[in-house]
Amino acid sequence: MPVTNVVFAPEVVDSLLTYAKMAHPDEGILLLRGKTKKGVVEVTSVAVPPAAVHSRSYSSFNWWMLPVDMSYLGVAHSHPSGYAVPSHQDLLHATGRIMVIMGYPYSDDSCIGVFDHNGNRVPFEVRHETHQR
Repeated sequence: MPVTNVVFAPEVVDSLLTYAKMAHPDEGILLLRGKTKKGVVEVTSVAVPPAAVHSRSYSSFNWWMLPVDMSYLGVAHSHPSGYAVPSHQDLLHATGRIMVIMGYPYSDDSCIGVFDHNGNRVPFEVRHETHQR
């Protein structure tokens, strides 16, 4: 089933942007975790991949170093150039249901692009949970 929408927990957006700022001027890379139901992807946390490599023009890690975990949804990485769309190399190496790109200056969720594994833009929202009894 194709991805129709992505929902982020607010702390995930904060983590994505903070990590991108810390990695700048290099690219940063994170794993996205959560669940999928009927085409809606819910991202509830991020994880730093083991032995990740960072440079000004790419970031990567070895998927074989990860334990088997069905909660991995895809990868988020930053583009220090500010251009938050997938490059040709990003599309060649897309893994998982979604790809998130954070573009400089990493100030708010307008600096985030979300894409499916084919590079198509996917709408997203930040869901602030309300606690009701």
